Amino acid sequence: MSLGLKTPIVCQIGHVVKTGRTRHRNVIELETIDAVAWLRLNRPQALNALNRELTSAIEGALDEIAAREDVAVLVVSGRGRAFCAGNDIAEMATIAPADAEALASRQAVLMDRFSLLPQVTIAAIDGYALGGGLMLAVAQDLRIASDRSRLGLPEVTLGFNPAYGIARLLDVLGGGHGRDLLLTGRSIHASEALRIGLVNRVVAAPTLESSAATWAAEIARSPRAGLAATKEIIRSLRTGGPGEEPRAYGATLRTSPEARARITDFVARRGRRPKSD
Repeated sequence: MSLGLKTPIVCQIGHVVKTGRTRHRNVIELETIDAVAWLRLNRPQALNALNRELTSAIEGALDEIAAREDVAVLVVSGRGRAFCAGNDIAEMATIAPADAEALASRQAVLMDRFSLLPQVTIAAIDGYALGGGLMLAVAQDLRIASDRSRLGLPEVTLGFNPAYGIARLLDVLGGGHGRDLLLTGRSIHASEALRIGLVNRVVAAPTLESSAATWAAEIARSPRAGLAATKEIIRSLRTGGPGEEPRAYGATLRTSPEARARITDFVARRGRRPKSD
């Protein structure tokens, strides 16, 4: 890892290898640094394409992250030349249509699970984010991309539709830009993705990991209860729910000692300020 916070580890295929707070599976890496977890897709030879094995590994990782009360932010990234190049076309060619549909349904549920996490999630995109890989990025709350990234939905050029994530894409982008990507199959540069709002930030490729880490740490400094409550309100409103901001506000004040402590400290600090003449 470029931040120099962990000793390099060699993965053992089919096993979990642990050193400190780092866990490696054969197709993913899961690491926690303070209140920030990193989930790295680790199929670089296949551009981190989503197959059944990788889907299962991500499902297991989310089970673990959801139970971690010490984690406030999850960063999703990919090893090698791609964030994620989409569903594994090589695997698709070998499975029956019914099995492909079942896998797509499972992956659709997986993408929804990111919005159910209490943690804020960030996609750190380097290289290709195509098809299901772009939908994986869109499933995160926030997105930061390197300046060499390419993003797109090429499914229509292959003769089929994106298998999941269209509603979420249209929610992030709005109708015009979303339809452009969906119906043309073209890929766009990170600079255009920033202009149309598909990503929140673009940085130089060598600084992507450190920039994502800094952003995640900034977010993680806020009390976790407030972040989780705000994320749940966003999810409720996006799915047609009432949001119920006042109820969530009151519940957080009742149940979050950290929120109460910060309010008390803020009031005390204001009281110590010298009064102007």
